[in-house]
Amino acid sequence: MQMMKTLLAATAIVSVMASAASAKTLVYCSEGSPEGFDPAPYTAGTTFDASSRAIYNRLVEFEHGKTSTVPGLAESWEISEDGLEYTFKLRPGVKFQTTDYFTPTRDMNADDVIFSFDRQRIADNPWFEYATGISWEYFNGMSMPDLISEIVKVDDMTVKFVLNRPEAPMIANLAMDFASIMSKEYADQLEAAGTKELLNQQPVGTGPYQFVAYQQDAVIRYKANPDYWAGKQAIDDLVFAITTDAAVRRQKLEAGECHIMPYPAPADIAALQENDDLTVGEQEGLNVGYLAYNTQMAPFDNPKVRKALNMAISKQAILDAVFQGSGQAAKNPIPPTMWSYNNAVEDDAFDPEAAKQMLADEGVTDLSMKIWAMPVQRPYNPNARRMAEVMQADLGNIGVDVEIVSYEWGEYLARSSEVDRDGAVLLGWTGDNGDPDNFLAVLLGCDAVGGSNRAQWCNEEFEALIQKAKVTSDVAERTKLYEEAQVVFKREAPWNTIAHSKVFMPMSKKVTGFVMDPLGYHRFDDVDIAE
Repeated sequence: MQMMKTLLAATAIVSVMASAASAKTLVYCSEGSPEGFDPAPYTAGTTFDASSRAIYNRLVEFEHGKTSTVPGLAESWEISEDGLEYTFKLRPGVKFQTTDYFTPTRDMNADDVIFSFDRQRIADNPWFEYATGISWEYFNGMSMPDLISEIVKVDDMTVKFVLNRPEAPMIANLAMDFASIMSKEYADQLEAAGTKELLNQQPVGTGPYQFVAYQQDAVIRYKANPDYWAGKQAIDDLVFAITTDAAVRRQKLEAGECHIMPYPAPADIAALQENDDLTVGEQEGLNVGYLAYNTQMAPFDNPKVRKALNMAISKQAILDAVFQGSGQAAKNPIPPTMWSYNNAVEDDAFDPEAAKQMLADEGVTDLSMKIWAMPVQRPYNPNARRMAEVMQADLGNIGVDVEIVSYEWGEYLARSSEVDRDGAVLLGWTGDNGDPDNFLAVLLGCDAVGGSNRAQWCNEEFEALIQKAKVTSDVAERTKLYEEAQVVFKREAPWNTIAHSKVFMPMSKKVTGFVMDPLGYHRFDDVDIAE
């Protein structure tokens, strides 16, 4: 305990690792700072790694390393025959974490579940806008306000969700990060003290690790939750050493200053694989990287203009320069490993001369535009700046002048969601629940405009198809609808789909139990490390 109290910055991590004779410390060299510690308002995997997966639980959970669901804080559930009522029996004896700033007096119950969702769905709930800039991107983007009619407390340990329509992916949706269960008792304490904003800064959950301290852009410290309902973790102290530069992460890993690192630079993978002290996990990513135009701003409101720009950009040049063998060209907004992927869709051909003529035919001359380049590495885009430079050169060849802009990661995510945003944004997505709805509705649905739909695209034909698929339980019928939706997407071109990547995870051979997650999360429950 004394050792943890003296660990106040990343610079202290090495000495802690060396002196940890009794307590087990695992250091994860994370790629960026979280936007906050309340997972519901955010969409970034960096934030989920630091908050929902370490600190919180949900009613249902994704099976470790899979997209199938298993019981979480709900021991069991029943679904009514008409698909409109989901009744959850809660797990008894689950305790919220005891910290320096909160001591729970009761176990988790139905009030906590109702609080966790009502704050997102009811505009006059006192927690709906509990901090400046808070919004509920996932909840709104997934049409949850219209979907959920009411959440009923049947008794202390039973909760019923009543829906306005059937929702095929409902259980999988409730395993997602926005559905993390918060403590109502803790929220009541903060509200009484006039410090609501601390819910996002000093988190309290039921998960495997509990929050200790955060030094912005440097380090996050956690300790094992001694009262975790699934059992105390083997790792006593979990440290996120925030290291934004991939080269520095590699140096730290090779020097033994951290045990695991995400998102290695593609050029470094071969050398990491040859290091006898390391193992390098790899798997096909359930992801897509894309360039989203703002389809509500001229001339990008014209599908032919968007199509022309897509035809002017060489995906092969991007794959060579940015992915270096760790990615494949994307033609659809969902990855080829996802069910309902429409392989019959034909990608836009790389044809600069035809692109130039198409722009002229639409009366677009002397076009100047911005391309936003992300400041961080993500699994779907290991080097956004380099990708933007390739695009800048290609578009320059057809007379389009491109300015590359970037912002701090949190600001980038917030500003890129604004409806009146200028230019085209580089971004991407790793699937959250293994369902096509998680890509097509969250990223391209009408309810997500102004939020996670960075193209600000609302197409009636596309929307009708994905909404019909939501209420259809037959997988074959849903597949057909999603295949049709991909055809509409390709015709209308709200994005330039760039690539699907392969994901690599280098780690010390001392680490055991770490499972690469198809949903892109980095979870440290059930992980251990050799002394």
